[in-house]
Amino acid sequence: MRKVADLSVEELKELISATVWETLQDFLGDPDEGLELQDWVKERLRQSLAARAAGQKGIPLKQVAHELSITRPKRKRRERV
Repeated sequence: MRKVADLSVEELKELISATVWETLQDFLGDPDEGLELQDWVKERLRQSLAARAAGQKGIPLKQVAHELSITRPKRKRRERV
């Protein structure tokens, strides 16, 4: 195995890049990768896509937020200088 001191600048950059990429994949990768959707989920997705293709709209965001008692956080006002 080669030592870091023996690597060229380009090889070191590649090593760092690969290490960062692997670390990001560990943190941000899809935890469900490789798992299969259950049949009822697949059917629900098919129905949703077909309804959308037929021009039907989904549930408005405001209605969903109201039903789930979700409120938007109040934005802080910026002081004018």
